[in-house]
Amino acid sequence: MNYINIKNGGLQTMKKHILLVDGGLNLSKLMHFILSSDYKLTIMTSGIEALSWLEEGNDPDLIITSLRMPYFDGGLFIQNLKLSGFYRNTPVMLLSGEENLHEKVEQMSFKIDGYMEKPFNPTILKNHINRLIA
Repeated sequence: MNYINIKNGGLQTMKKHILLVDGGLNLSKLMHFILSSDYKLTIMTSGIEALSWLEEGNDPDLIITSLRMPYFDGGLFIQNLKLSGFYRNTPVMLLSGEENLHEKVEQMSFKIDGYMEKPFNPTILKNHINRLIA
């Protein structure tokens, strides 16, 4: 969950960084409540906003995204990540309320590292995240 950064002769604990991409304000608030004590959390409301942030040189340890977002859906966002040279190895977790999510994930032409249906159990979510970025 955390790693050590040696800076100026001292040890400093650094939280793993998660990028959450979701257009829903309620989910963003809930995820902040669940994850912010254990992880550094950056929240973006659309795939376009997230890609722009990533292009600025930001490098999260995990990206969690939804399928339904304004302007640029989650599937297109993930496809762009996986096709990029820099982010193709960054774990991506899909968090969605879509029906038949398992089937949709299996039909995608790119690899999803993990997925979870909404509504979700916060403890199971954290366990899943820990497995992806341990």
